[in-house]
Amino acid sequence: DQKEQPLTPEQLNQGRLDNSWEQVVQLAPYSGTARGRNPEKWEQISPQELNAGPVYLPLFGDVAGPSVFRVQILLDRVFMSPGMMDGRWGKNTAIALYFFQQREGLPTTARVDSATFTRLADRAGSPRQLVVPYQITAEDTKGPFTKIPTDVYEQAKLDCSCYQTLTEELSEKFHLTQDLLKQLNPGVDLDNARAGQTIQVPAVRDDGSAPAGQVSELVVSGKGSYVNAVDASGKVLYHFPSTLGAKYSPSPSGQFKITSVTQNPKWHYQPALLTGVNDTLPEAMVPGGPNNAVGKVWMALSAPHYGIHGTSSPETIGYATSHGCVRLTNWDAEFLAGKVHEGVPVHFRDIQGEANTGQDQGGTPGSGSAAAAAATDTTAHGTRGSTAAKRSGSGADSATKKSGTTGRSRSARADSTARTRTP
Repeated sequence: DQKEQPLTPEQLNQGRLDNSWEQVVQLAPYSGTARGRNPEKWEQISPQELNAGPVYLPLFGDVAGPSVFRVQILLDRVFMSPGMMDGRWGKNTAIALYFFQQREGLPTTARVDSATFTRLADRAGSPRQLVVPYQITAEDTKGPFTKIPTDVYEQAKLDCSCYQTLTEELSEKFHLTQDLLKQLNPGVDLDNARAGQTIQVPAVRDDGSAPAGQVSELVVSGKGSYVNAVDASGKVLYHFPSTLGAKYSPSPSGQFKITSVTQNPKWHYQPALLTGVNDTLPEAMVPGGPNNAVGKVWMALSAPHYGIHGTSSPETIGYATSHGCVRLTNWDAEFLAGKVHEGVPVHFRDIQGEANTGQDQGGTPGSGSAAAAAATDTTAHGTRGSTAAKRSGSGADSATKKSGTTGRSRSARADSTARTRTP
């Protein structure tokens, strides 16, 4: 089995520039000033440029540089997550901006004009600096840092699915790509940084300062590649980019609910439920941690084997497809898990492909396969996954679930606890 395969730069760029999400929203026509050539380049990103440089507006299209990164930080701070910040304009940033504009009553152009930028900066607390010094702590450096093997059985031998490097840990802590973190800290050996050493990081959101409001429902959009947490009036409180099922392995469609939330879940690898994998191969239990198949948190759904969870490859969120589950970055999944509870409705819409199940199946123990959604321990049991679903071949995303009930009943005999679908 293979750990989740990273996307190539070409695939990431293709996903970043994909505009199919525009089909499921109502974009307002843009009537602002015409844009001249944006002179910025990604290589110009620096703490000085972010904190004291000019802002080039309007922002949209295939552009990169300090102004884009500035907007991404502001969106992160207002809980309209752009996912993993990379300093490049694209799908995740545009969708987050669209829902910010909608929430604020601004024209929903998904472009940053002066009015949108002013409102965004105000709602983000008008920070004087968007890149700030951070002193690395002993907690940051204590590890353990673990090389994650590609084979699932080797993964199962690990003590934890830990971060592989300090750079990876810090990049997730501050919601940006490792390349962008290095760009902010030229000449710094981040992997070997010491406790007490000061580095430059984006001034990301304070989860404790999230807007007040009760999450009444989660809205999951397949074609839009997002999850919105809305209140009783339908107002979007929090927005997150997501990765959902592909056409050949779709997410469910319809109304479901959250049945449980598990922190730091283990992942149960079950060959009997995977195509392209020999049924006679042994099962495996992969330890919890940010680099296992379901990341740092699992929110089980009443759709059998489905859940909302983290990921080991945050740079792919919004740009890849999964095997039916809803993947978020680890930091977005952890934040969302703190805002929901058992029974919160989850509405899947505009799902691509034929849905595996159309309505809430109950999710109560003893109701056949629906019992799989009632997680009661710290283990997420995989039925198929994009991080660890295919032992050989082109990667995990080509594995699909076996049809019929044979695989499910076999798994039920082997494991009496809850089972879940991996991403």
